[in-house]
Amino acid sequence: MLTMHSFKPVSILFLGFCLFLIIACTTEKPKKKLVVKPLITETIVIKQKPTEEVKAVVENLSVWLLIDTQKKRLEVKLGEKVLATFNKIAIGRKGAGFKHRRGDKITPLGTYKIGWINHQSSFRTFYGFTYPSIENAKEALKRGLISDSIYYSILDAHYSHKTPPQNTPLGGRIGLHGLGSANEQVHRIWDWTKGCIAVTNQQIDELSQWIVKGMTVKVK
Repeated sequence: MLTMHSFKPVSILFLGFCLFLIIACTTEKPKKKLVVKPLITETIVIKQKPTEEVKAVVENLSVWLLIDTQKKRLEVKLGEKVLATFNKIAIGRKGAGFKHRRGDKITPLGTYKIGWINHQSSFRTFYGFTYPSIENAKEALKRGLISDSIYYSILDAHYSHKTPPQNTPLGGRIGLHGLGSANEQVHRIWDWTKGCIAVTNQQIDELSQWIVKGMTVKVK
């Protein structure tokens, strides 16, 4: 006569088989390495390669950058002559305009200089702007966004040909940079930065032959 004890071996085998199925189904399978090809092509138009004569002009700060936030385009210019064009740039998530405060994700409009260059940036290369400008500071003071002491500290830095303080309520560390390891597909579709101007790694590498510290940058 069968008893309850007769079912124990069968039950144990059945439970073991079920456990095997659960482990087999939930174990993560090795993923194939995803190779991402560049999505952005034909976004650089070089109208004149920098000859030795042009390089000398660049060093003398006669070449400048024009960043059009509406057309999402960056131009390298000598006077009014366009030397190179870089399309499909990205700006701050909240667009461009007057930057009210740190973290508002707005790209500030205005005229700046290249204040510093960081070749070790996580965004490949970072060209820092002399933001806030004197004009930015005047407008911020008028709106009550900064104190008199901060206003004069910004003015003093500019008059001394130094980078203005980067820790004011108006924010700082605004500049031009590449993608580094950032997603190129996102860059292609959306404005994604916290206020900077971003270009592809290919574009920032090409721009490096034109940009020097002290160069004028106009963001419109």
